[in-house]
Amino acid sequence: MSNSYIGYHFTIEPKELGSEILIAELGEKAFESFTETETGIDAFVQKELWDETILDDVYILQSEEFTIDYTFEEIEQINWNEEWEKNFEPIEVDGKCHVRATFHPKTEAEFDIVIEPKMSFGTGHHETTHMMIQHLLEMDVTDLKTLDMGCGTAILAILAEMKGAQPIDAIDIDNWCYLNSIENAERNNCRHITVYEGDAALLQDKKYDLIIANINRNILLNDMQSYVDCLNPKGTILFSGFYEEDIPFIDNSCTEKGLTYIKKFQRNNWVSLKYVN
Repeated sequence: MSNSYIGYHFTIEPKELGSEILIAELGEKAFESFTETETGIDAFVQKELWDETILDDVYILQSEEFTIDYTFEEIEQINWNEEWEKNFEPIEVDGKCHVRATFHPKTEAEFDIVIEPKMSFGTGHHETTHMMIQHLLEMDVTDLKTLDMGCGTAILAILAEMKGAQPIDAIDIDNWCYLNSIENAERNNCRHITVYEGDAALLQDKKYDLIIANINRNILLNDMQSYVDCLNPKGTILFSGFYEEDIPFIDNSCTEKGLTYIKKFQRNNWVSLKYVN
């Protein structure tokens, strides 16, 4: 990419949920790359696709639930590889799973996942992805029909296939995530992953043995019935994307729909829960 870009630097409070919503809204504009910062996100749009009204109808910027400030600047010819290398360190989970970029050296990890980190969300660095990997590493998923809901970069779908799950559906509402998931599945020689762009409406008439849903509390609660409806008897659901204080809301929704709590992982204030049907 050799075009000039306009780079926006957003500070967001509260950061996690605000960043997720803002990226979703900016993704519907012409913004094409995002990196996470300590206080929010940076977002980049090609100069030729930019005008000064580009943020005028971005709803979250008018929302009283979030405090968002930003600056922007013109950037001549971003070296994206340099940006990614600056923002993306390889990660290792429990000594068994290694998630790295194409520019990182291969390791001897049992599960070596290579992704193209076009943005830092969904790269495995977030606590929720790390915990979901931990759940999968503990499980025997051989021949389980699997759903990765809100797949992001498809790391979890890729790990599931590496551990023997098949067939696998990976779904994300974001077009960038949809395209990047296809790329990453191919990059890791996955043959059993089908990627879809959309939401829980795609789950009608589907059935799964294992559902992986790393999204956020509100979407999980909204779509919980859809997940339960397409879970086979004795199937497993792994949830993440929410905080310790959100557990009662998730647990109430799960138990009233007949799911049984099995296990919790926690990293910082983030949690991941395992339920069975």
